Amino acid sequence: MDLKEKLVSSFMAFEDGLDLDHPVHEERSSAIKNFETKGFPTKKDEAWKYTSLRGLEKIDFSIFPKHETTLEYKDVKKYFLHEIDTYKIVFVDGVYSSYLSETTHDGVDVCLMSSAFSKPMFKQVIEVYFNKAASKDESLTSLNTAFSKEGAYIYIPKNKMPKKPIQILHLATGKEPALMLQPRNLIVAEDNAEVQIIERHQSLTGNEVFTNSVTEIFAGKDAIVDYYKVQNDEPTASLVDNTYISQKDSSVVRVHTFSLGGKLIRNNLNFYQNGERIDSTLKGITILGDKQHVDHHTLVHHAQPNCESHQDYKGIFGDSSTGVFNGKIIVDKIAQKTDAFQQNNNILLSDKSTINSKPQLEIFADDVKCSHGCTIGQLDDEALFYLRSRGIPKKEAKALLMYAFANNVLESVRIPELKLRINKIIADKLGVRMGFDL
Repeated sequence: MDLKEKLVSSFMAFEDGLDLDHPVHEERSSAIKNFETKGFPTKKDEAWKYTSLRGLEKIDFSIFPKHETTLEYKDVKKYFLHEIDTYKIVFVDGVYSSYLSETTHDGVDVCLMSSAFSKPMFKQVIEVYFNKAASKDESLTSLNTAFSKEGAYIYIPKNKMPKKPIQILHLATGKEPALMLQPRNLIVAEDNAEVQIIERHQSLTGNEVFTNSVTEIFAGKDAIVDYYKVQNDEPTASLVDNTYISQKDSSVVRVHTFSLGGKLIRNNLNFYQNGERIDSTLKGITILGDKQHVDHHTLVHHAQPNCESHQDYKGIFGDSSTGVFNGKIIVDKIAQKTDAFQQNNNILLSDKSTINSKPQLEIFADDVKCSHGCTIGQLDDEALFYLRSRGIPKKEAKALLMYAFANNVLESVRIPELKLRINKIIADKLGVRMGFDL
């Protein structure tokens, strides 16, 4: 039995344990039918031309964890941004860990999707927002919707802001030889609300893990959402991250993606601008080696006039690693005065590393300012010579140039402690110790 067949047959057992009168029951049933029809995407699909999931489909993943594991904070502290006080929503092998978490209902709701699904007090929010931004057609999103049960539920009412940032952390213990996880996150920031969120998926062993995650983010009028994805996992961990963002008038949403480790990473990041004077920011840094693979697939849909979007992705690829960037900007006919920028710059450190980059513009308006670009190259030999002539060793000189290359992405991180943590991870990836912070 391949993975698709196993998932479809497992849905019956999953549904037996759920309330069939629940408002999302029909959503789940429709979603599993779509996945059963389409199956896993293949390289024949244009959007997956350079990324194959065939290797994952052959692995016998456990769909439901058979072991319940308790972790000590001291053993996983390094994966938290522990330098500052935060709310924490922590899952261990897909199961909520109350011991490691800190949630709240003090003016805002920072809790669980399972609670939102089951408690009447959250029913209206679920009916208005759940599965409204996510694609009904994309097969892996449909698969997640079918098995949607647990994840982070964050609701920020009008004119509110949590007292501190929020961390969402998914830990895989390796108790299962191979485990598939399907977390579902819903983040709603109503009008004039503000929130900062950090998300991380982390394996604790070398066992195979396949995470198929879906996050829906809704930003009301004048809302501000800062979302940071830290992807620095084991070489046996694979992640497909589907994020859908719906913005209203004058809202600001910024998503930073740091892809620094993992077997296979696929980021599907979709912005839908449903109002005027909207600002959308998509930034990313990728540093990979070995045979690691990352695929950034972005979409910004400008549907109304007077909006902006800014995309800036930097990639550094060594050994036999592979990168993919496929960014699309769509400007509707009505979306006059759009200002959209897209840039993808890459450095190849090895003759065996590969990058496939395809920035795209689809513009149907005539009064717009849109640009896109892509560069693929190696470190500047003259700059390297200059640094070495000043007494800087070759390894450190290369690291300095790569830091400078990535700096304009790092400088827009708005949580100083997170910025410092990312700097340390990058320095570790480059194998150097830096005597300053960018």
